[in-house]
Amino acid sequence: MRQLLVQVPRGQGKAVLDIAKDHEGANLAKFEATDGEKPVDLVVVHVPNRQVEDLLGELEPIPQLYVTLNPRGVIPLQPPPDEAPQQVKDVAMLSPLEVFLGGVQSIGSWKGFLGYAALGAVVAWIGLYTNTMYLLTAAMLIAPFAGPAMNLAIATARGDKTLLWRSLLRYFAALVVSMVVAGLLSFLLRQENPTSQMLATSTISATALLLPLSAGAAGALNLMQSERSSLVSGAATGMLVAASLAPPTALVGMASAIGRWDMAINAVFVLLLQLVGINLSATIIFRIFGLSARGARYKRGKKAIVLIAFVTTIVALAALLTWQFSSVPELQRGSLEQRITSDIQKVVKESDLAEPIEVNIRFTASDIKGQNTILGTIYVEQQAGVKIPSEEIRQRLSRHIQSYIYKQNYKVTPLIDVSVLEPPPPP
Repeated sequence: MRQLLVQVPRGQGKAVLDIAKDHEGANLAKFEATDGEKPVDLVVVHVPNRQVEDLLGELEPIPQLYVTLNPRGVIPLQPPPDEAPQQVKDVAMLSPLEVFLGGVQSIGSWKGFLGYAALGAVVAWIGLYTNTMYLLTAAMLIAPFAGPAMNLAIATARGDKTLLWRSLLRYFAALVVSMVVAGLLSFLLRQENPTSQMLATSTISATALLLPLSAGAAGALNLMQSERSSLVSGAATGMLVAASLAPPTALVGMASAIGRWDMAINAVFVLLLQLVGINLSATIIFRIFGLSARGARYKRGKKAIVLIAFVTTIVALAALLTWQFSSVPELQRGSLEQRITSDIQKVVKESDLAEPIEVNIRFTASDIKGQNTILGTIYVEQQAGVKIPSEEIRQRLSRHIQSYIYKQNYKVTPLIDVSVLEPPPPP
């Protein structure tokens, strides 16, 4: 529940109490006080989270209304004492007004915001440069991308043009700072070649959209939940949002510094996909839980802005997905690696020469013009009863695998190395 201190002109306190009772108010109290100049009534109100905005909406007609909202959950207990567990079990979602005000309040100073963006980029750069995964995790905790991304979704759900533009400005400002910092570090240390972690970060799967959709929904749910009902910490959901943004942001700067524009373009695609996907799923969650263009103490939202922003998000998402699925293999390398692995296992099994033991497929970091090189290291075991020499089996399988991959029109150049292993003779 939430505690509100309502200050109204003397004589209006009774009306506040009556309205609060209609909204499931508990432990209500009215005091006669003074604001320093004139007498007033001060009313202490405790209402369920979901009732906050409706309560304020009914109180607004009272002249000279002042409200202090305690953003922390309170536990009002009433007699009889043995019913306390039943009284405190209500941990409903926050009111739309609290979510909106919390989002606006989370916008800190520009210096601190950009400072965290720069520090997150330094840590992400070290992680990508040294292939250290835990440093990338640390960068996700530092990077301040979650706030602007969630505020953008709140602005879309509310139709708030002012908050919409401010959120976009802060989002792209953080991205630019992170890119520049990472690029400068690669330039100053004279980095010339991409690392394996950079290659892994630039590898995009056909399922890439699922991450931002999940991150946006998780972030919105966390903001809507009362602090006493949240099963997941805000830091965890913020990290989930940053997980899809911090590494590719640093990658853009690093890839640009070494002239790997293919990797930079892949990272830019990921950043745009994350922004659009997070905004779409988070906006839907916010709308489901009651954020609308108009509400108590909130009048600047416009339904037209809601529609325009939401349609723009869907159109942008459709354009990005069209770009992804028309760019083979550049924007589908992660998925192609899995499909080619399955194809190779199928070819080996159907050959009746050997059984697949292990198949390792990956796109290489080489930048050969007009060629998407995929490297395959395949271990097979010669089938019992096959009298063909191992070298001939290796050559046959290599030809069959390469031919099959070419026929699938994956638009890759397969370099396949087959190793034929023989089990030891029985003792």
